[in-house]
Amino acid sequence: MVKQMNLLKKHIDVDAQKLAGLLKIDIKRLRYIKLAVKRRDNHKVIALGYAAAITVAFILSLTNNNDVNASITPTDTINYIMLENALDRSMEDSAEPTLYPEKSLDNIKSLYNMVNVKEKNVEKELTVSKGDTFISLISSLGLDYNQAHAFYSKFKKIYDPASLRIGQKIIVSLTEDIQTHEMLSLDSIVIEPKSGQRYILERNDQNEYIAKAEKDELLEEINNASGTIQGSLSVSMRKQGVPGKIVAKFSNIFGQSVDFRRDVHSGDKFEVIYENHITPSGEVIKTGNILYAGLVLRKTRIELYRFADKNGNVDYYNEKGLAMKRTLHRKPLAFQRARISSPFGKRRHPILKRTIVHWGVDYAAPSGTAIYAGGDGVVQVAKYNGGYGNYIKIRHNSEYSTAYGHMKSFAKGIRPGVRVKQGQVIGYVGSTGRSTGPHLHYEVVQNGRRVNPLKIKAAAGENLAGNNLTKFKQQVAELKQTYKTMFAQNEPAKMAEK
Repeated sequence: MVKQMNLLKKHIDVDAQKLAGLLKIDIKRLRYIKLAVKRRDNHKVIALGYAAAITVAFILSLTNNNDVNASITPTDTINYIMLENALDRSMEDSAEPTLYPEKSLDNIKSLYNMVNVKEKNVEKELTVSKGDTFISLISSLGLDYNQAHAFYSKFKKIYDPASLRIGQKIIVSLTEDIQTHEMLSLDSIVIEPKSGQRYILERNDQNEYIAKAEKDELLEEINNASGTIQGSLSVSMRKQGVPGKIVAKFSNIFGQSVDFRRDVHSGDKFEVIYENHITPSGEVIKTGNILYAGLVLRKTRIELYRFADKNGNVDYYNEKGLAMKRTLHRKPLAFQRARISSPFGKRRHPILKRTIVHWGVDYAAPSGTAIYAGGDGVVQVAKYNGGYGNYIKIRHNSEYSTAYGHMKSFAKGIRPGVRVKQGQVIGYVGSTGRSTGPHLHYEVVQNGRRVNPLKIKAAAGENLAGNNLTKFKQQVAELKQTYKTMFAQNEPAKMAEK
């Protein structure tokens, strides 16, 4: 084998001129390149490397010829014309057999293609700045106005590029000349106005540009958070990683029954289970609904569950199916047949015997009838109060308060600072104070001004019943089972994934 390689090298030296002819390279030109390479640019280095690489590939390819003993003798010369013809035929996928094995020709072709690359694919990111337009950004790649406008027109079929915002990204894929970096073709343009949604203009095999829209299929991720309130509720929730939109929704859910500035104290606790919508890669695209919201205020625990009824109406309910978003009762009495003995507005007072404004509604009812809290809230006043007799005032939130007068007595445990729930018994009908008979004097105060209780607009939510109540209780049971696991860990956890 060594002897054969020496003979091969000898023949190459003798026939160097023929080899150069085969490769279409002038020997004098090669010498010139060699002398000038220090003085010229790097393009000459590429040319010299090209010639050297082809020569080495030729030698290596012949060493792969398993029939070298039969094809080379000391008196033979290499037929370079035959090699060139064989390579040409191989390039044309000819089936005609040649002197040189197919594997050798493949080696030469692969290296030839590798060193002969003149273009490359490039991806660029264009950022929209003030004053930029789609056309100006695309034109910056080297396109003239008409070409850029043509891309604009095709894109507008699926997405209006005029709606681009400052800071938005445009991803372009193009083909460039390796040496000059000149753009040879624009292959695709991608605009992603928001995560998970893309608009694409792409060149197909027929050199036609096709516009299409893509949208990632989002998954639902269920998360939870809990913590002790230190300072404000919102800051405490954010410290536990709760998204801002979920914090706002949480506040809205309890907005009708909790005054967060006055009712919430350091040491109270919150709990929340909520949805996230994520991409298959795990990126959070948007927050979803709150499935469960809980507050522990001092010793009072408030729990609300989300439920959509058969008609698609969504509200939050306690575990018994009572709608907690309802505002205030218009008639907070156990005796629903109680009649209005004196309406809201001006009237002749039965005791004072003069016309004055009656700032509430009087409901005549048997003595001892249970009086309910008109809504969730905190008892501010519970005492005997002059003409009101036994009097209770409840603050429900920053907007509403209610007052109850002429009571016979207060319910057990009712005193200032105690939190009560809507429908909870707070006292009993009587005739204390300036009164002519057993009745309840009921007032509603909105933003410091007394208003007609009969004109209060109650929330749309109604208590659940029938099939809705059955389904709701099943849903609550499932959520409670998972709740135990999630909050026992006291860290964000996935509950389910769709």
